[in-house]
Amino acid sequence: MTEASNSQAPADPEFYRSLPKAELHLHIEGSLTAERMLALAERNGVTLPYAAVEDVEAAYQFDDLQSFLDLYYQGMSVLQTESDFYCLTMDYLEVCRREGIVHCEIGFDPQGHTERGIPFATVVSGITRAQDDAHAQWGQSSALIMNILRHLPVTDAFDAVEQARPYAARISAIGLDSSEVGFPPEPFAPVFSAARELGWHCVAHAGEEGPPAYVWGAIVDLAVDRIDHGIRSDEDDALMDLLIKRQMPLTVCPLSNVRLRAVPTMAKHNLMKMLQAGANVCVNSDDPTYFGGFLCDNFAAVARDLPMTINDAAQLARNSIRSSFLTDSQQQPILSNIDRWLEAQR
Repeated sequence: MTEASNSQAPADPEFYRSLPKAELHLHIEGSLTAERMLALAERNGVTLPYAAVEDVEAAYQFDDLQSFLDLYYQGMSVLQTESDFYCLTMDYLEVCRREGIVHCEIGFDPQGHTERGIPFATVVSGITRAQDDAHAQWGQSSALIMNILRHLPVTDAFDAVEQARPYAARISAIGLDSSEVGFPPEPFAPVFSAARELGWHCVAHAGEEGPPAYVWGAIVDLAVDRIDHGIRSDEDDALMDLLIKRQMPLTVCPLSNVRLRAVPTMAKHNLMKMLQAGANVCVNSDDPTYFGGFLCDNFAAVARDLPMTINDAAQLARNSIRSSFLTDSQQQPILSNIDRWLEAQR
């Protein structure tokens, strides 16, 4: 290992644009920019309590997860047509192009749309058309994760899976998100079993605001392939031992965790502590327009307040690739490019 790779990583988002990496924890509705929100509201005749971009951005102050979700669902109301979902997704995929995100796994919340009368087909058609265009235009690799809203009844989750059946080949995984506290994962075990029968992978939000018991539930009862967030796992030594032994991926979202007060400050975040302990953690942006930045901003924020070396940054990128749903043959060239990136930092 070179001396340069052992030095503190720069707190500059531009530095991380050339680092090949994957984003595995991204809610497409949470990438809606204030500009796009207002434009779609005007186009679709939706009344919002904001007159300008500055008004929207001023609302991005949250006390906890629920206060964010209240605004999140309000912003979602402007998404009504297939074109809206196309524009939303293409905006994010253009970010991937700029930020060196060579592969992304995009989460979407169909129940948040169907319960307000937007057909499932409208949502999926818009998203997948953008995926196809981005792949054709610049080779962008992406996958789709259908998230289930855990605050809604399990029967609603089954309905969502049934609506997704015609599009099963375009969906790579089922996820579990929304309000965590008070909504443990175990009741959704039959839904996840049905998803596995469709050939989907399984992921779940756990251990963000909820206790380590929710992480156990996601692993044991939902049989997940990876955990979204998982930052409270280090409160349980046996759980951490299991996560490290299995190399269970934890898709950590640093700026989100601070903005939602799951951790008090970035300097108190346990990302680097978990990485140094051998946990398979990677950096993601969650709902970037609401939480202060896209993926490179998250890397820079970590470098600003935590002891992250250039080698650590490369390891986080490797973890993101290895934890993705890409095949081994698809992963290997990217991992080699990460090694070359690290060598170039000498």
